[in-house]
Amino acid sequence: MITSARRRAALCALGALTTVLAGCSSGDPATPGRPGRPAASAPPTLAPGPAGLTPVFAHGSRTEGRTVALTFDADMTANQGARAAAGERFDHPELVATLRRLKVPATFFMTGRWAEEYPDQAKAIGRDPLFEVANHSYSHHAFTRDCYGLPTVPPERMRADVDRAFDALRKAGVERPMPYFRFPGGCYDERSLRTLAPGGVTAVQWDVVSGDAFATDADAVARQVLDGVRPGSVVVMHCTRSAAPTTERALRTIIPKLRERGFRFVKVSEQIGSKRASGARS
Repeated sequence: MITSARRRAALCALGALTTVLAGCSSGDPATPGRPGRPAASAPPTLAPGPAGLTPVFAHGSRTEGRTVALTFDADMTANQGARAAAGERFDHPELVATLRRLKVPATFFMTGRWAEEYPDQAKAIGRDPLFEVANHSYSHHAFTRDCYGLPTVPPERMRADVDRAFDALRKAGVERPMPYFRFPGGCYDERSLRTLAPGGVTAVQWDVVSGDAFATDADAVARQVLDGVRPGSVVVMHCTRSAAPTTERALRTIIPKLRERGFRFVKVSEQIGSKRASGARS
């Protein structure tokens, strides 16, 4: 009887110890010699829009802090591979280095084709805690007609295009791309919002156009951004040398000037999280 009682007590103690150890190891399973990593919390998204459409985010709160989100489109289409092979540069390492040097958080919207062309850079940006990476379609084809002359994705292929871009980002080494989608050209309609709704993404637009695409005057780009920014603003810019050669120089003016005005740079996810927490007030 005493032996049986002791055995039951030992088993109970072992069970309790197992429970405690399980509670201390959450997230990824531990590898030999290394503790398990904590599970990453889900990125904030907005609730579906009217009739269950994909929600659209254009700016953060105007009243809860002076935040501004700099966003950079990494554009490359499926048919630009030959141009890249011939020496045209669709990346911009100097721009990324400037953001790091000035310690500016930013959100990069990458096409899948860009991530395939520059996988090492996509991976480095995706793993840098200063940045976050989101989806900008696979090959920058439009999701509506008459969108700046871009080729159009057929409605039945829209979700597949977004999924293909997410797959390309992960294959390049972006382990946790954000559940955000930026429409190529910023062009969308009710049909495209309805088509993408089952994917659970938040569409991210902007309220400040930098005008950096194909610009040759960095000062003009800087002025346009500085004149347009308000609390909660989302600024759209580009990080491709061939299409936006002056953006990095413009940033060297924009960043210190906005900091002088009391603005704090944040990622889009922080603005979305704050907006959701405040009941989506403008």
